[in-house]
Amino acid sequence: MSELTIGGSPTVRRRRLGAELRRLREQAGLSADDAARHLECSPSKISRVETGRTPARVRDVRDLLDLYLVNDSSERGILLDLVRQSKEQGWWQSFGDAVPDWLETLIGLEGDADTICTYESVLVPGLLQTEEYTRALAMDFDGEGSPSEAERTVALKRERQKRRGQTGRRIHALLDEAVLRRPVGGPEVLRGQLEHLLAEASSGRVVIGVIPFRAGGYPAQGFPFTLFEFPDTRDQPVVYLEALSGAVYLEKAHEVRRYKVAFDKLRACALGPDEAGAMIMRIVEKVKVE
Repeated sequence: MSELTIGGSPTVRRRRLGAELRRLREQAGLSADDAARHLECSPSKISRVETGRTPARVRDVRDLLDLYLVNDSSERGILLDLVRQSKEQGWWQSFGDAVPDWLETLIGLEGDADTICTYESVLVPGLLQTEEYTRALAMDFDGEGSPSEAERTVALKRERQKRRGQTGRRIHALLDEAVLRRPVGGPEVLRGQLEHLLAEASSGRVVIGVIPFRAGGYPAQGFPFTLFEFPDTRDQPVVYLEALSGAVYLEKAHEVRRYKVAFDKLRACALGPDEAGAMIMRIVEKVKVE
């Protein structure tokens, strides 16, 4: 049980704690409804705790351990310590309300994953955006964003990228050709963004594939997603789906498996790194001419 006390962000600690509580509940032969009745709460709260969406309270975990007949003092102590660790603030807390709950989860996953596979059909993935590209998106999102809010968004994304670079984690990005041609922020911003993609690819930290228009229709077309995989096998992969004002996270094995298959099919449709790089360079030259 001592192996449960881990490093990483509060996000991975909450996920590890939730997985262990779920394992103990199932081992005790109890349902989420049983646990909810014991705590006098809703089953959805149990679900949020077990999936790491909501920080658990020490009192609630202590009561659940009683219900699950976990009597070993060492095991209980380790789990209760993990509750406290999972409540530690992440670096992103300094950005205040610029980081809603759904984004806090994403940032935690970015920091803990050792492999990030992402498919985008419209925009450059956030971790690969230039500051100018991010700023243009922030200002154009609803037409009401202030310059100060846009700069806070830029600063947050810059910090996310910096931390990703420090860890050396690898990103495998598959982009629809439309992503490379959409002039977000205008031609100058687009050219800078494309040159940045080339630099990232040449660094060896990022593998970029491009699904060309000539591929026609293809699997999962128009449904962007990101798959996070972790170095510790106890931490199950997670799929991130972004919405207009929030996000959905998928963790069930059959759901994740479906997206893994989709990513493999997308990769089969895409130009490899060398061909993709050549295409990006051609588009850069065309933007320069225009």
